[in-house]
Amino acid sequence: MAAMPAGPQSLRYVSIDDVAQLASVPSQTIRTDEDLERWRTTTGYRDYVVFLRRLNESVVGQTLPWSSSSPSQGTVSTLSLLETLDSWINEIPPQSTPQRFGNLAFRTWGKRLEDEHGLLLATLLPAHMHVAVPHLAPYLLASFGSFTRMDYGTGHETSFAMFLLCLTVIRVFDPEPDVEREMVLIVFVRYLRLCWRLQDVYKLEPAGSHGVWGLDDYSFLGYIFGSAQLRDQTDIPVSAIIHPPLPPTNLYFLSISRILEVKQGPFFEHSSQLYSIATGVQHWAKVNSGLFKMYEAEVLGKRVVVQHIPLGGLLKWDPATAGTCSNDTHTNPASLPPPSITAASWASSNAARAYHGSMLSGSLSLRTEPQTTSSHSQDSQSSTLHRHSFKSLLAPYQHAGPIVTKQMSLGPLASNSLQPTRFTPGPTATNTPPPSSADDREGRE
Repeated sequence: MAAMPAGPQSLRYVSIDDVAQLASVPSQTIRTDEDLERWRTTTGYRDYVVFLRRLNESVVGQTLPWSSSSPSQGTVSTLSLLETLDSWINEIPPQSTPQRFGNLAFRTWGKRLEDEHGLLLATLLPAHMHVAVPHLAPYLLASFGSFTRMDYGTGHETSFAMFLLCLTVIRVFDPEPDVEREMVLIVFVRYLRLCWRLQDVYKLEPAGSHGVWGLDDYSFLGYIFGSAQLRDQTDIPVSAIIHPPLPPTNLYFLSISRILEVKQGPFFEHSSQLYSIATGVQHWAKVNSGLFKMYEAEVLGKRVVVQHIPLGGLLKWDPATAGTCSNDTHTNPASLPPPSITAASWASSNAARAYHGSMLSGSLSLRTEPQTTSSHSQDSQSSTLHRHSFKSLLAPYQHAGPIVTKQMSLGPLASNSLQPTRFTPGPTATNTPPPSSADDREGRE
């Protein structure tokens, strides 16, 4: 594995003049395992890896709630967009008729996003940047779930992170530690809360859940950024998560608290990997680096996830290896009618015309294929997984790729430790696995 140079790497800058010359807009490019391997050699993949590392370093030692006395215009505009999307939930209540998987009102919410995303992005961007709208739209549309399958997963979360990356590449957000910190602790936190509300109101299914083998049914990045917040302090142990309630001082605790709200039963059963981390790892730095490896292997390394993420355009598709992307026909399963596109100031560019064509041919959809596991297999996994150390869980990911390399040097604020937080251990009976027995397992759901 090649070592990443110490210190945050810089991000590319694409001028608006160069954006206007881009010949294509982002599209679903990965169709085969060979395409997946080629993607890992592209400039777009490198940009995303560097972007995540920079965001990670920017929040080390920082606590929630976090605010800025003078937030960037990009932060203010993106928050306004997310607030608008949240308000639509009030205007589009869930249907009252019984529905087993998801609520059909989510498709109405998604149809409104498809119809109005152009206006939303034009409001987000300064007037001279409207030419970038076609290159941002596919990522925004794929950030909140599949409107066809009515589910949400790590692929959608990754699409939103790429949306923020694209805004940074064109310098709506400046790649500076203070602004990157805002992206995580203000914008991303607001995005998570919006997605949690969408999941609760419209009963969205987890996309491609791994059950007890998965870290979280819906998301991943919150654990990475949250473990970075806790990385350089020693007052809060990794095992603190098995002693709820947890203070909402970081994204790791927020994500754990979310799980405790929506899942029932012993924590070690429904969140075995998180329990293994809590009981098998002593230092947050190990948690942080290990989660990076797992993210690359379980999200960026899974074709069923990334094949539905739009690539190209601002996130360049320029594989270093010989060969081109497969020409297999990829049928878009979205059944929603196409949005009405109104010509704007950016509609005369080549990319805009291609964007119009892609939108009129069908709605964008981001999916992951569900993986089912028999109930007997899940029982066996649930009763044994907590015995494995986090190190053994990460064994398959040790050579996953370049996303986790030599630890980067810390920024000027990274050495500030979190303020000591007192934890009052709560009842631990539900978080401590009892002796395994056939009768016990049979009685548990």
